[in-house]
Amino acid sequence: MNLTDEAAVTSFYARCPPLWASIHLAGGYNAALLGDTRLADLRGQIDLNLATSFLCCREAVRNMRAKAVGGRLVNVSARTAAVPTGGSVAYITAKAAVSALVRALADELADERILVNGILPATIDTPANRAAMPDADHGEWTSPADIAALIGWLVSPAQTVVSGALIPVGWS
Repeated sequence: MNLTDEAAVTSFYARCPPLWASIHLAGGYNAALLGDTRLADLRGQIDLNLATSFLCCREAVRNMRAKAVGGRLVNVSARTAAVPTGGSVAYITAKAAVSALVRALADELADERILVNGILPATIDTPANRAAMPDADHGEWTSPADIAALIGWLVSPAQTVVSGALIPVGWS
């Protein structure tokens, strides 16, 4: 499904049973220096990283409100959104906006017992990242299993107090 397609996302969530949690990790990376970044590149990163999170959060909340028992939202931002570096201005800007979305929604949804958090992974140990950076120290990278465990805790019914957090994950 194309998560940048508003009608598709709305239709998908409308067909879901009552949700307790929704996790939003769609996104993509674009490395380019400012002088090499076109407006279309920035808009593409905003669509791929921010708009997908926004649409999924909005529709998940509509679903959660129907059952009125609270819920959990988790968005994946990026470590570089908190500690920006040069070389990927469009990506970092879009991910920083995802982090701002987390904080704004945590405040807006607090009275409804919908907890909203974000994770800020450093480089994730995936086959695509290994192929793109074969000479990097892969031992410093975060495993998808460790990220999944953190997300699992954030969405669990036992987690009742953390909302608006942007949690760094990984070492690099």
